[in-house]
Amino acid sequence: MAIPVETFFLAPDAQGTLQAQIQQMIAQGILSGRFRKGEKLPSSRKLAGHLGVSRITVTLALTELQANDYLEARDRSGYFVSQNAPEPPAFGAQGPARDTIDWSRALGRRFTGGDTPEKPLNWASYPYPFIYGQTDPSLFDHANWRHCALQALGQKDFQSLTSDYYDQDDPKLIEFIARHTLPRRGILAQSDEILVTMGAQNALWLTAQVLLTQRRTAVIENPCYHALRDILVQSRCHLTPIDVDRDGLPPEALPDHADVIFTTPSHQAPTNATMPLARRKALLAKAAAMDALIVEDDYEFEISFLRAPLPALKSLDSEGRVIYVGSFSKSIFPGLRLGYLVGSKSFIRECRALRASVLRHPPGHIQRTAAYFLSLGHYDSLVRRMGQVFTKRRHTMETALADQGLGVAGRGVFGGSSIWMRAPEDVDITEVEPRLRDVGVLIEPGHPFFYGTNRPRNYYRLAYSSVPAERIAPGIELLARELEKARGTGANRGKSDEKTEK
Repeated sequence: MAIPVETFFLAPDAQGTLQAQIQQMIAQGILSGRFRKGEKLPSSRKLAGHLGVSRITVTLALTELQANDYLEARDRSGYFVSQNAPEPPAFGAQGPARDTIDWSRALGRRFTGGDTPEKPLNWASYPYPFIYGQTDPSLFDHANWRHCALQALGQKDFQSLTSDYYDQDDPKLIEFIARHTLPRRGILAQSDEILVTMGAQNALWLTAQVLLTQRRTAVIENPCYHALRDILVQSRCHLTPIDVDRDGLPPEALPDHADVIFTTPSHQAPTNATMPLARRKALLAKAAAMDALIVEDDYEFEISFLRAPLPALKSLDSEGRVIYVGSFSKSIFPGLRLGYLVGSKSFIRECRALRASVLRHPPGHIQRTAAYFLSLGHYDSLVRRMGQVFTKRRHTMETALADQGLGVAGRGVFGGSSIWMRAPEDVDITEVEPRLRDVGVLIEPGHPFFYGTNRPRNYYRLAYSSVPAERIAPGIELLARELEKARGTGANRGKSDEKTEK
């Protein structure tokens, strides 16, 4: 790799001859790790012209560095950083000599301190990765995704690849969402009622920014998707958590006044509870009485391999009160970061303007590739294949959990990709989780999903999307063993069987 000539500059207050300054500049680049072994330096002519010095001065400096084994010359190729050059120190690049800014006063707002989970980057190397939201490479349709990506790179789609859509989206992707995806959930929408987002989380952030102020009140489920709670805390709105039960969010527990209600009726996150049709209608009636809006996060609706899901809450809405959030990221692959918002035109118009001021629009090539993957039927085939595999894994996991006597707190009646678990109350999952990693088992502690300071620490989530069926039972056995150690005795093992589902 060639080092750009713009990387080189002489300090205006440098001491010594020009030749010495050039030698010091290059040597410091090597010692700091900026210039790496084997990288090619610019030619002496180009370097001299850039620095504004004579070529002979540069040549003498390079020759001296070669003699000191910092550089090596190759016939007709120029100078390269020598393989024998001194090794840079093991610390990172140095910043300013001292930071004089009082950042406690300079920062107008803080966004750290949330509950973003930490997952090992090498999670796939663990034999039992029961972590949520990861893709199993054995299930993904690499060939057809590659084919669609190449098709999107073709001359016919040059405009979609290179154009700046400003605040608009790929019309092919919008058309598929409007004509195929939403009708499956009982939703009819026009193109100006749909906005493509960078995943569901981005859709929830846009929604919170447009709808909430410091004087407004938002209702969330407890437990709930921790990233949503972080978004709402950052918005500085008033936050009211409502405990969910075995049917999800209970409308009768809602406060007398709320401005926005966030809910996951089809597949509650993380308990997997499904809200019955009668409760959905009651929730709509309660929201209408309060003149509140509802934000419906319909995640994982397509992974319904046990039976067909109920119609979306949005499909029952006759007043434009429900804002619908969907995503392709979980079903295709998480790194795709493609989701969508569906709502009234006035709402979508404001979200579109906010999105444009932050990121304009999701990359055109990604949108067009996804549009082809969806419209050519590859997406439906992928979902069917996932459903078949997940059915087997789900059955295997439920059998293993029953054999080990582990307490299940919630399982999706339609499918999904995870099971919500509850350990005995004297077990702190945050203490067990590191020991599980040591034996190759990855789980997701459940306390980040809860609101408040005294959050229960005996819940956890087990996903089966990335674990082959034959590894599930051995992994669950290791999990049960570590949980038993955490209890300190086996006398109360049977009590976990008595735990009832939410």
